[in-house]
Amino acid sequence: MAKSAKKTVKKAAPKKAVKKAAAKKAAPKKAAPKKAVAKKAAPKKAAKKAAPKKAAKRKPNAALMAPMTLNDKLAAVIGNKPLSRGQIVKKLWDYFKKNKLQDPKNKRMINADALLKPLFGKAQVSMFEIGGIISKNTK
Repeated sequence: MAKSAKKTVKKAAPKKAVKKAAAKKAAPKKAAPKKAVAKKAAPKKAAKKAAPKKAAKRKPNAALMAPMTLNDKLAAVIGNKPLSRGQIVKKLWDYFKKNKLQDPKNKRMINADALLKPLFGKAQVSMFEIGGIISKNTK
């Protein structure tokens, strides 16, 4: 065991020497980044010129914007008008917040009230299940 301890000590000594050498090498390199900073300024200007070319806005997916008819359970909560998926989600969240239905301990869970219980089918659902519930209750 004494031999292995000596080997460990011998290995540790060169590492310290390497660290000192690295520290010595790091000091002269500090001058080099100043030159690199000056060179990087020019490409940033070129990037700003390229940005206006990408000014065209993304077009929303027509399928997501299409109005959907709601069944009776969902219509009882957010109204009977045909709405897009995004509008349905927004109205549901407005209802949850207005009636304080978000679980205070675990904000990802939504507690069902009298109107939501037939829609959810259980007393509490995760906010990630809302999309599936919307799909089942719209046409």
